[in-house]
Amino acid sequence: MPTPLILVLGDQLSHDLASLRDLPDGAVIALCEVGDEASYVPHHPQKIALIFSAMRHFAEALRERGLRVHYSALDDADNAQDLIAEAERLAAHYGCDEIRAVRPGEWRLWQAMGERAEAEPPWRLVEDDRFFATPEAFDAWARGRKAPRQEHFYRLMRRRTGLLMEDDAPAGGQWNFDHDNREPLPADFSVPEPPRHRHDATTEAVLELVAERFGDHFGRLEGFHWPVTRRQALVDLRHFIEHLLPHFGRYQDAISDAEPFLYHSRLSAALNLGLLSPREVCEAVEREYDEGRAPLNAVEGFIRQVLGWREYVRGLYWTRMPDYKRGNALGAHRGLPRFFWDGDTELRCLRRAIEMTRDHAYAHHIQRLMVTGNFALLCGVAPEALCDWYLAVYADACEWVELPNTLGMVLHADGGLMGSKPYCASGKYIDRMSDHCRHCRFDPKRVTGEDACPFNSLYWDFLERHADTLGANPRMKLIYGSLARMSDDKRAAMREQAGAFLEALDTTPAYGQGTHRLGYGTTEETSS
Repeated sequence: MPTPLILVLGDQLSHDLASLRDLPDGAVIALCEVGDEASYVPHHPQKIALIFSAMRHFAEALRERGLRVHYSALDDADNAQDLIAEAERLAAHYGCDEIRAVRPGEWRLWQAMGERAEAEPPWRLVEDDRFFATPEAFDAWARGRKAPRQEHFYRLMRRRTGLLMEDDAPAGGQWNFDHDNREPLPADFSVPEPPRHRHDATTEAVLELVAERFGDHFGRLEGFHWPVTRRQALVDLRHFIEHLLPHFGRYQDAISDAEPFLYHSRLSAALNLGLLSPREVCEAVEREYDEGRAPLNAVEGFIRQVLGWREYVRGLYWTRMPDYKRGNALGAHRGLPRFFWDGDTELRCLRRAIEMTRDHAYAHHIQRLMVTGNFALLCGVAPEALCDWYLAVYADACEWVELPNTLGMVLHADGGLMGSKPYCASGKYIDRMSDHCRHCRFDPKRVTGEDACPFNSLYWDFLERHADTLGANPRMKLIYGSLARMSDDKRAAMREQAGAFLEALDTTPAYGQGTHRLGYGTTEETSS
């Protein structure tokens, strides 16, 4: 009787995982905390604690089912601290004749495992069927399309799943209610407190370990209340549905200077780790519309994020890697601004987005796209620098979802594959969608001068620098028309303003200058 080692990764904590079905007698299930995975970028301490605690709880749940489980803790004396090496060490220890693994969330691991297919014991890779679409299905849809846009894929997925469908037509007579979901917050808004999950002995031990081993990483452990079990994740889902979903739609693009979570579900980390399934979450949200408890614009907006964007970016990732990661269509090479590590900037919107990230390992999608991301785009930050930062600092960041969102949507570095135009904006957008500007020393209505919002001159300077690439884009015709009507003196003043700001901007060294790839410190300093 063959005895396989079943390797379960930290983002595969689902009891219906493909590799956990029909287990032969004697199969050994292995979960491994290894130093290399915890520190190849300086992950936020809350992210590490979330994954380790969730892994330990999942291992215990498997044992309670009577399964044979080996758990490699980070501080085990014989831990190889490398995922491939540790799995092969365990396979040898238990006399296993093969190692089985479900498709991991990063290309580098997929490639490393695939290269061991002829090793002894051999690795056998299994497709991850916890998603709505496989990479093969996405490739079949995208093949031959000049512009494989998310909206078209989303409509296909709606038809295939039946979510928000009335016969063959979309609920409410239209596919997308995004135009209803762009309201700023009212002055008298209030948000219910999120659930505060109890820390059991397992979580407390992980928090202690992470504080000791990764306390020098960006981010605070205080206030850790991520769900580390399926039961806790279901509590968060219920909280979102009962208290937040009705308001989520119209305010999903709004930003608050004081409230980090607003009406967002914060379920992405639980989804990405496997504590919740995308189908059960979408069906639970759809049920609220069907039973009249939530408006269609909110329900459709949420389902589009999960069924549309989440599946779409995963398809792009797996069908375009590894070349996709090298994309730099706008030729951006600036290092990461140093204040991304401490929030020490006078720009209020950036300070608060970074402080919230530091405190919670979380910022909602508009903060990532239109504040930190928009700033990096306008300044010409190198894609690899910003992608690694997002991968490090957010608890929900797995590369398959983080990389396309950052490189493609935020930085337009894929040349327009993911989006038909860059998501660039001046300070006026932030002023319209947030209350940051009233707390900021810079004036979003001024373009030049000492008190002018830097986003304004950077925006126009960005458009001028990339006019040869973007000027012919039909969706940017109006804004380039406005630029062309400006006087030469005004354009020169804006260029000078932006140039002076960029010259004074303190950044980490550009890539290729011998430092840690994030500029956070030397490799030795960040691999403890």
